[in-house]
Amino acid sequence: MTRQKAQDIPARDAARPNTHPQAQDVDAVRARGAGAVGAQFLRELFSLHRQEWGNLWGYAFIAPAILMYLVFQAWPILRGLYMAFSDYRWMVPATHGWAGFNGLANWVEMFQDKTFWRSFWIAVRFSLMVLPITLALSLTTAVLISQVRNGVSAAVYRVIAYLPVILPISVAMLVWAKLFDFRFGYLNVMLHAVGVENPPNWLGSPASALYAMVMPTVWSRFGSWTLLFIIGIYNINREVYEAARVDGANGWRQFLHITVPLLKPVFVLVLVLGSGVVSATEESMILFGGTTGGPAESALTTGVYLYRIAFIHGDMRMGYAASMSLFLGLVNMLITLVVFKTLRTEAA
Repeated sequence: MTRQKAQDIPARDAARPNTHPQAQDVDAVRARGAGAVGAQFLRELFSLHRQEWGNLWGYAFIAPAILMYLVFQAWPILRGLYMAFSDYRWMVPATHGWAGFNGLANWVEMFQDKTFWRSFWIAVRFSLMVLPITLALSLTTAVLISQVRNGVSAAVYRVIAYLPVILPISVAMLVWAKLFDFRFGYLNVMLHAVGVENPPNWLGSPASALYAMVMPTVWSRFGSWTLLFIIGIYNINREVYEAARVDGANGWRQFLHITVPLLKPVFVLVLVLGSGVVSATEESMILFGGTTGGPAESALTTGVYLYRIAFIHGDMRMGYAASMSLFLGLVNMLITLVVFKTLRTEAA
C-alpha cells in the first residue's frame, strides 16, 4: 500500500500545475516573448502595407482631382474616340449611343470630302508661314535680350516681349481686326503716309486674307517662345563663349556653333508646342466674324470647317467632326515624332 502511494505521487505531481515561483517566471517570460514576436510581426506587416500603398489619407486628398480629371478629361477623350467612328448627330436622337456606330464610314467620307482637303491644305500653308516666322523672330529677340548685361533693362525687355501672350486670343484678334480695317485701320493709314495709293483690303480680299491672319498669330505667340529661348541661352555656360572668343570666333560663329546646337532641346519644345497651330480655329473665326472662313473661304482652316460641321450646319454632325479632329490629332502626333527623330538629343 505504501509502495502504491509512492508510485502515485510523481504521477500526481506531473499532472499538477507547476507552482514553483522560478518556474512561473520562466513561463511568463516565454509568454511575453511570444506576444512580442506576434506584435513585431503585426507591426512589420502593417509597415509593409504602408510602404506598398503609402498613406491612405493621401488617396482621400487626391480623389477630387482624380475624379475631375476622369470626368472632364478622360471621359471626353474616350467619348470623342468613339464618336469618331459613329454617325453621331445632335439633332437626331436615333444616332446617339451605340446605335450610331458606323465603323470607318466617316473616314471614307472624309477622304472623299473636297472641302475638307482644301481646308486642310489652307491650314498647312498657314502653319508653314507661322512656324518659321515665329521661330526666327523669337530666336532673334531672345539672342538680342541675352546680350543685355544690365539686369533691370533685360527684365524690362523680357516683360515687353511677353506682353502679347498676356492678352486673350479673342482680344488680340479683335485689336488686329481694327488695325486691318480698310478705311480707318492704322496699317493702311501708314501705307498711305508712305505713298501707297491702293493699300490691300487685308480682311476683305481672298489674296490677302490668309496672310492677314498670319501676322496677328505670330505676334500673339512669339513672346512665349522668346522666353523659352532666353531660358535656354541663360543656361549655356558663359565659359564656352569666352573660350570660343579666345580662339577667334566672332559673334556669328558663336551663334551657329554654340548657341544653336545647345538650344536643340528648346527647339524640340517650341516645335512640338507649335505643331497644333495647324487648326488655326480661333484666329479665323474672330478675324472674319464666324465660320465663313474669310472671303471666298480663302482662310477656311480645318478647325473652322469641323466647327461648322459640328455646331452650325445641318443636324450637327458631331461624329463626322470628331473624325476630322482625330485626323488632325494624328497629324500633330506625326509632326511631333518627326521633330523628336530629327532633333533627338540626350537632353531632349
